[in-house]
Amino acid sequence: MHINIHQGIDKMNKKLFLIVLTVSMFMTGCTLMPKYTRPEAPVSGEWPKGPAYQDPANTGATEVPELRWKDFITDEKLQEVIRTALDNSRDLLTAALNVERARALYGIQRAELLPSLNAAGSWYKERVPADLSSSGRRMTSERYDVDLGITYWELDFFGRIRSLKERALEEYLATEEARRSAQILLVSGVANMYLTLAADRENLRLAESTFESQKRAYDLIKRRYELGLASELDLNRVQTQVNAARADIARFTQLVAQDENALNLMIGSPSLIERELLPSSLESISLPKEISAGLSSEVLLSRPDIMAAEHRLKGANAYIGAARAAFFPRISLTAAIGTASRELSGLFNSGQGTWSFVPQIVMPIFDARLRSAYDATKVERQIALAQYEKAIQSAFREVADALAVAGTVERQESAQQSLVEAVARTYRLSNVRYDKGIDSYLSVLDAQRSLYAAEQGLIGIRLAKLTNQVRLYAVLGGGGE
Repeated sequence: MHINIHQGIDKMNKKLFLIVLTVSMFMTGCTLMPKYTRPEAPVSGEWPKGPAYQDPANTGATEVPELRWKDFITDEKLQEVIRTALDNSRDLLTAALNVERARALYGIQRAELLPSLNAAGSWYKERVPADLSSSGRRMTSERYDVDLGITYWELDFFGRIRSLKERALEEYLATEEARRSAQILLVSGVANMYLTLAADRENLRLAESTFESQKRAYDLIKRRYELGLASELDLNRVQTQVNAARADIARFTQLVAQDENALNLMIGSPSLIERELLPSSLESISLPKEISAGLSSEVLLSRPDIMAAEHRLKGANAYIGAARAAFFPRISLTAAIGTASRELSGLFNSGQGTWSFVPQIVMPIFDARLRSAYDATKVERQIALAQYEKAIQSAFREVADALAVAGTVERQESAQQSLVEAVARTYRLSNVRYDKGIDSYLSVLDAQRSLYAAEQGLIGIRLAKLTNQVRLYAVLGGGGE
């Protein structure tokens, strides 16, 4: 049997119900949220200037907001490693899932503005004894109901629900910015660890070549000692250098293994990096693209962490509106239309229609919690404001530090390269003077130690130069995906 739930409902009652729904849907009152104005950035509008800094107007480099990481990282092997990390990183997966959760919570809060329609069916049967019956006789009553209606729909006249919706939206947007920040952190972290691995491998090869050189020197002096042409002191001195080089080989072998383990953790699995993708030295890696911080520090406002902090500030601002609305009346509506009958067979007959309309208004008279809750929301906004300003100040300091390195590292590298060449010449001359018997082997050892330290220092400066380029890219907010 075909059953039509609308059959038997009085047309006037239907019209009344639809009018109430329509009017209620469009009665959107004001909101009590304070007007949001972006705070002034608590930092200088320009980057620091001085001997440590380059002139940003003359760099000719690309500004970061216009640069994707794929364009910034020019080395193909490193690009492949970063892509693998982006596909497999658990940290990035967690950040993406947090975004999905925030989106779902926002959807829940937004749905509070709309009524929830529910269909309900019930069967009621009751036996009443004679002494409680209005007719004086024992009786059994039975009732069948089918209803379609709204159960407690709050009419948002004062914007309480819309304020909460706005806060949920800002939290969702802040979480999305946190995901972007996590991606930039992952890209820069993988790049820096890749460069560190390259530097440690280069240091390992330097230690191995130094060991071989010292081993040859030891064998030569040992033969001279056996022939009475060298002292035992010289033999012991070169032995200490051989042992020091062996210790450095073990140390850098350990560091290379730890670097690989850290890189494997970043990309999500120890089996995902192919050996041919790993760098052999810093010189084997294509240099990242030159970037510029621009002329103004306003570029910081597009950093994901600062944008996230501003979204949370906006959310705290919206929450004040919800706290204010709590002081005003709360109006709700419960309504239903349906059909009822004493018998199941007559449930959908003509004339069995029912309806109910129950508006309710609750006016707070005295609730000490409301004032405290309102004060708490204002304090939360001040906290969010302080966090936003601190994020900008921290970002400014990070960029300024990276710019200071960028402005001086070229000079450091040039000076260190000159030092390596000078010490290398000293080492060669010391060997010649020792072979001719003019100097003791102590001069050779001192020159060799100085050369080894200078070459290690040069590797360190080159690593600092490359990692600072990556850091500058990250602290300026990264580019598009």
